[in-house]
Order: sequence, then structure tokens, then C-alpha cells
Amino acid sequence: MAAYFDPTSWSPLRAVEIGRRLFEQSWPEQWFAASTAWVDPVLDLGSGTVTALLPDVLMTMLSEGILSRFGGQDIAVTVIGHELRATLRVLKVRRRGAHFQAETVLSELHWDTRRFETVTAVAHGVRLVPGVPTKVRVAGIDLIGALTVAELASWIDALDLDWRMEVREDGSLLARHRTRKLTALVEGQITDDRLTLRVERAWWRGIRLPRRMTVDPPGVLLSDLPRGLRIAHAAREGDLVRFRLELPATTASFDLAQIRDAVVAGTTLIIF
Repeated sequence: MAAYFDPTSWSPLRAVEIGRRLFEQSWPEQWFAASTAWVDPVLDLGSGTVTALLPDVLMTMLSEGILSRFGGQDIAVTVIGHELRATLRVLKVRRRGAHFQAETVLSELHWDTRRFETVTAVAHGVRLVPGVPTKVRVAGIDLIGALTVAELASWIDALDLDWRMEVREDGSLLARHRTRKLTALVEGQITDDRLTLRVERAWWRGIRLPRRMTVDPPGVLLSDLPRGLRIAHAAREGDLVRFRLELPATTASFDLAQIRDAVVAGTTLIIF
């Protein structure tokens, strides 16, 4: 006999407790025993019979469940067709008026061939849209994090600019012109998607050039970033580069059944 979801019997605290029970180490038996608590709200959401309380319950169960299962562990997530691997440190969801705010903190993040030391993603104006798959509409996402100077130099070098970048043993940034016999010690930063380099010292064929003969390279616009992503700012701080990226309003989708199965098996979560 089918069981039906009664929204009046739910509360965020109850959802948290159920989420925790579902994702304990001994939870395969608990999963099936508590399947009504998980499946019924999900099926109600997917079929469109949504109450005002259901998004709170679902968001709470997802965040608490995923954090309980993967917190402090490596997690794989497929986003926009790219696989990310990282250690999940924090996953919080808060209601902000009519919408939600979600905060995720990751460490040792690998995105394709790039590695980031830390990334904090804050999604603003999050809304759930029922359906199969379930859609998530986000008013904007702030990405704040850090990567090593060497990693950024490698990324810039792969852009096929006029200058090739490398990091010396003492941590200084060395730029070599691809066609001219010019070498320079530089410092750089990125503001509003534009990379600018400031020449500290320069050499031509190994001969030190006086300061009056050195000219800073023109700024380079880092265009064609995915999905309207914008580099608001990035600057060096010791051995790291601190950055802030901004992603405009976007719509994503996820399959609740796939997320459930991924949490059970500890496999990749697919959310875009």
C-alpha cells in the first residue's frame, strides 16, 4: 500500500534527524527501513505536488545527508560535463527569505588538470523547481579560493600568450617572451577578467636593461570563460594566489534518484 507524505508532520529538525540516520555507517538496513521518509517527499516533489515546507525538507535532507556521508572525505562531482574531485569540508543550506543560500567549502580541488588549494562556493537565491529531473535556479554564485603561484603560472602559460611563465626556486615569477630574447621578473594580478603584469627587472640576451627601457606588457583580456564566469580579482599573497570569481544567474538540474544512488554507493554526484 502506498504511503503519502504529510507536510504537517515534518519539520527541519525532523528532516535533519532522518538525514543523519540515513547516512550512518550501518545504514543499508536503515535505508530500506526508512525508505518512506526519503522516497515519498522526493516523489511528491517530482510529481509537482509541492507544499511550502517540502523544499526546506528536501534541501535539509540533501545537505545533511551528503555532508554526513562525504564530510572530510574525497568526493567526485560532475559539473557542466567536467569532473571535480575534492575533499568536502562544509556544506550548509540556509533559508534567506523566499529562497535559499548554499555554502560549500572544498579543499584540494582538482578540476580537469588544475588544482586549487581551497574553494568556497556561495550560491545566492537558490530555488528548487519540481520535476524530473529537478531543476535548481541560482541568482548568482561567488567562488572564493586560493591556488599556488606555480599552478596559476602553468594555467597562464597554457593560454598561448606572448609570454611564457614559470616560477623560480625562490618563488619569483619569471616571464620569457616567446619570439624575442627578453626575460623579465614580473608580478601580476587579474581584475575584471584582465591580466596585467608589472615588470620588476628585465634582460635582453642576458643583459640587464635599465628601468627606463622596460615597458609593462599590455593587459590581456581572459575571454571565453564558461557560462559567463567572471574573474573579479586575483592577486598574489606569498606562495598563493587568492581569487574571487563570480558566476551570474544560472539553471542546473539533478536527478534525485542518481544522487540517492551515488550517496549509497559513494560514487560521483552529477548536479549539472
